Amino acid sequence: MIMLRKSLLASLSVALVVATFSLPANPSYAASKTELLVSAAASLKDSLDEIEKKYEKLHPDIDLQFNLGSSGTLQKQIEQGAPADLFLSAGKKQMDALIDGKMISKSTTLLLNDLVLIVPNDSKSKFSSVKQLSDKAIKMIAIGQPESVPAGQYAKETLTARKVWDTLQDKLIFAKDVRQVLTYVETGNVEAGFVYRTDALTSNKVKIALKISPYAHKPIVYPAAVLKQSKHQKEADAFYEYLQSTEGKAVFVKFGFELPK
Repeated sequence: MIMLRKSLLASLSVALVVATFSLPANPSYAASKTELLVSAAASLKDSLDEIEKKYEKLHPDIDLQFNLGSSGTLQKQIEQGAPADLFLSAGKKQMDALIDGKMISKSTTLLLNDLVLIVPNDSKSKFSSVKQLSDKAIKMIAIGQPESVPAGQYAKETLTARKVWDTLQDKLIFAKDVRQVLTYVETGNVEAGFVYRTDALTSNKVKIALKISPYAHKPIVYPAAVLKQSKHQKEADAFYEYLQSTEGKAVFVKFGFELPK
C-alpha cells in the first residue's frame, strides 16, 4: 500500500510539472492587434497594398484595414457615422466638407496627381485635344461620377473648359470610381476614359493618349487626415506620420504620385 501511494504521488508530481510547463508564461501572450480602418480613394490601392506590408512588418501590433472607394462616397459614409480612423481623399472638396463638419483632428496635403485620357492598347485613335472626343469614331467615354468621384469632377471641368461637355453627353458612361473607369477601358467596353496617371501606370492593357493640362481643372491634391472619431488616436497619429515619412513617400513616388513642394 505504501509503495502504491509513493507511485501515485510520483505520477502526480510528473503530471504537475508537465502541466506547469505547458501553460503560457503570460496569459495575454496572444493579445489582439489594434485594427486601424483607413477610408481611402480607390486610386491609392496599389501604393497602400505595399505600404500595408511595410508598416505591419514594422508594427506587428497593428492590423491595417482599407475601405477603398470614391472619395465622395467615403466622405458621406464618414458623415453618416461609418467607422474610420483615417481618411485619404483624392479631392480637397471632400476633405473640406469633413473639416467644416469638425470631424477632423489633423490633416495635410499628402500627394499630387495628373489627369490623363486613356485608350485600349490596340486603339488607333490619336489625340492632341479632348475636343477630338467628338469624332464619330469615339462611341463611348468613361468618367467617374462628377458628384462623388474627384477624377470625374476634374474630367467634367476639363470638358467644360474646352466647351465639349454638352456635346459629349450621349457618349458618357459614368463609373462609381476611377478604377471602374480603368476596367471599362481595359475591357474595350469604351473607346476612352479619364483616369489619374497613376491608375494608367498600373495597367498593361491601356495607354495614355493625352495628358490633360493642369490648367483645365482644379489642382489634383490628395489630403490625408486623422478623424476625431478614431478610438485609436495614438496609433492613427503614428500611421499618419508614417505616410509622410521618407519611407512612406518613396512608395507613393514609386507608383507615380508627385509630392507637394
